[in-house]
Amino acid sequence: MVDLTDYLWILWLVFILVAIIIELLSLEFTFLMISIGSLGGLAANLLGLEWWLQIVVAAGLSVLLLLTIRPFLLRVLRKGGDPALSNIDALIGMTGRVVSTVTETGGLVKLANGETWTARVQPAATGTDTNIEPGRPVTVHLIEGSTAVVTIAERS
Repeated sequence: MVDLTDYLWILWLVFILVAIIIELLSLEFTFLMISIGSLGGLAANLLGLEWWLQIVVAAGLSVLLLLTIRPFLLRVLRKGGDPALSNIDALIGMTGRVVSTVTETGGLVKLANGETWTARVQPAATGTDTNIEPGRPVTVHLIEGSTAVVTIAERS
């Protein structure tokens, strides 16, 4: 009778190839670490270790790589990223001018990037004046949904 554990190396190779293909699609280094751990399992198979010990070697090596090498590789990969702010982060602190009177409930401002946003006043920042008249400079304090919460801009 044929012992199927004699052909376990084929299963290791298939698992390694599947993990590498998934890694090529995800690019997060998780499946790369699992495939390298599986190489350890394949090596344990070729050394003649029991099947359960092969799994322990593969799992242990994978976890070790996930906890040590992967964070370093992710930092190196993202090191050259674009430091420019985008989306809502780029709007915080941006200046603009009031187009339609801004109150605690609504109004319109035209931001320095040319976009016109619905806006409301940040009440605590403006003190007793809760209306900002057209033409006044404002600064975006935060974004709530599709509304810019603004304060009167400091004059320099």
